[in-house]
Amino acid sequence: MIFCFRPLLSKLNLKIWQSGYFAINCPSDYSSRCIKFYGDKSPVSKKGIILLSGGLDSATVLSIAKSEGFDCYAMNINYQQRHASELIAAQKIADLMGVIEYKLVNIDLGWLDGSSLTNKSIKIPESPSEGIPSTYVPARNTLMLSFALAWAESIESQDIFIGVNAIDYSGYPDCRPEYIKSFEKMANLATKMGVENQKIKIHTPLINMTKSQIIEIGLANGVDYSQTISCYQASDDGLACGKCDSCRIRMQGFRTLAIKDPTQYI
Repeated sequence: MIFCFRPLLSKLNLKIWQSGYFAINCPSDYSSRCIKFYGDKSPVSKKGIILLSGGLDSATVLSIAKSEGFDCYAMNINYQQRHASELIAAQKIADLMGVIEYKLVNIDLGWLDGSSLTNKSIKIPESPSEGIPSTYVPARNTLMLSFALAWAESIESQDIFIGVNAIDYSGYPDCRPEYIKSFEKMANLATKMGVENQKIKIHTPLINMTKSQIIEIGLANGVDYSQTISCYQASDDGLACGKCDSCRIRMQGFRTLAIKDPTQYI
C-alpha cells in the first residue's frame, strides 16, 4: 500500500478531496494514480463497466471510476436517439480518458411511441412541465443496465457505473435510488456471478448531487467538458439548442460556479 502526502488544494476543492473523488499524482516510484485520503492505492486491479453517453454526467462518472482505481470499460448505446452527435462525443471522451475498451451497442428504439428523443415528430419541450416529460424513453435505463450487466458478467466485472441523478433531473422514474436498488437486487438474482456470491454493484456516484457539484468534481478530476454534449436536440455538429431541459440544467450548473460553460450553443 502506498501513501502520499495530502494534495495542496484550494478551499473550494477541499470538500472534493475529502469525499475521496479527488485524484492526485503519486510522487512515489510506482507512478500510479492515487485516490482517497492520502492517496490510498490498492494494488488489486478492478474492472468497471461505465455507461458513457457522451454527456456531462457520464463523463464525470468515468472520471470518478478512474480516480477510484478501476480499469474502465465504456459502453455507449445507440438507440436511434435524435441527438446522435453525442455518440461521437462519447467516443472522444473514451479516447481522451484512456478507457481499456469502448463498445458501441446498436439497438433500434425508433419504433417506440411517446418519446420525443426517439420520435422526431414529437417536439422537444423547451419549458419545464409537471409530470414525466416527453423526453422519457420507456425502460431506457433498464435496457442499458441490462447490456452493461451482460458485458460485466462476460469479463468478470462486479461493478457497473451509471450517471443517474435524483436531484437535478427531469423526473424520470428510472433515475430514482429505489429503482437502482431494485435493479441491483435483480442483477444478483439473475446472473451466474450473483448466485455464486460474486455480488454485482450498481454505482451511482452522482445520485444525490446538484449539477454544480457534479461539474466541480469533474473539473477537479480533469474532465474536458468542451467535449461533452448534453443537449436533447444537438445539431450534427454538436451545437446545443440552449433551450431544452438538459441544456437549462447544464447552464445553471456552470452559472452557479461562475464558470463559463464550454458548450457551443446555436
